[in-house]
Amino acid sequence: MSAVTGAVKSGAPIPRGGIAGSVRDSLVVARRNIIRMTRIPEIVLFGLIQPIMFVVLFTYVFGGSISVGGSTDPKLYKEFLMAGIFAQTVTFATAGAGAGIADDMHKGLIDRFRSLPMARGAVLTGRTLADLVQTALTLMVLAVVALLVGWRTHENIGKVLCGFLLLLLLGYAFSWIGALIGLSVRTPEAATSGGLIWLFPLTFISNAFVPVTGMPSFLQHVAEWNPFSATVAGARELFGNTMPNVPKSITGAWPMEHPVLASIIWSVLIIAVFRTLAVRKYRRAAS
Repeated sequence: MSAVTGAVKSGAPIPRGGIAGSVRDSLVVARRNIIRMTRIPEIVLFGLIQPIMFVVLFTYVFGGSISVGGSTDPKLYKEFLMAGIFAQTVTFATAGAGAGIADDMHKGLIDRFRSLPMARGAVLTGRTLADLVQTALTLMVLAVVALLVGWRTHENIGKVLCGFLLLLLLGYAFSWIGALIGLSVRTPEAATSGGLIWLFPLTFISNAFVPVTGMPSFLQHVAEWNPFSATVAGARELFGNTMPNVPKSITGAWPMEHPVLASIIWSVLIIAVFRTLAVRKYRRAAS
């Protein structure tokens, strides 16, 4: 009784324990971030402009000059390209996640969260869930734009939806990398730069925009073991956009032979590793 009285007198927050409390706290933080997005619509608007530009530029500028399976037919390239554009879009959201968390740290918002009786990991989980909602909205708009420029799927609606879920899982996994970067730098600008620098080689040394057949042999191995490539190949398979004259793998890499399963394994592994590191970093920063 005296211990409880002492805690109340000291004003120390008493966190709500258990998984249910952590989930509830995470959803509250996610709701806060989603409301913030609706009040600053340019966040969503600017997040849409870049992927739409990529769709238009790659489709109409490069569509007739890149050979896919021995053909330069723009229609075939559209079907080959879109899974790569979708995957690039969900992974580039990493920079925004990192910048948002760095901004919260810079403004002292994390100190205010620390004074509340809430689960420590809820701040990061809520933030990444809100970013996932924004990414899903962006992906939905981008899919409409892709249909307008001529992209088509050739599987049933169930498989197509699973393809988009596979992409969102990768985006959620990468948002934890962004969270770790945001906690490790001092300014939102540094988080944005740090979140993009490593993404460019990751997305371009892959099967997203061109077949890996034209790459040097050592880059073919890198591209086919790239988690980004596994998700792109898995999405193409679920969308029915695989090219008959483009082999699944040049090097015999397992992820390219089983891309859907490999993508899930990569995403779960990334979440497990980087969520652990990000929450540990947050607890040290907020202690």
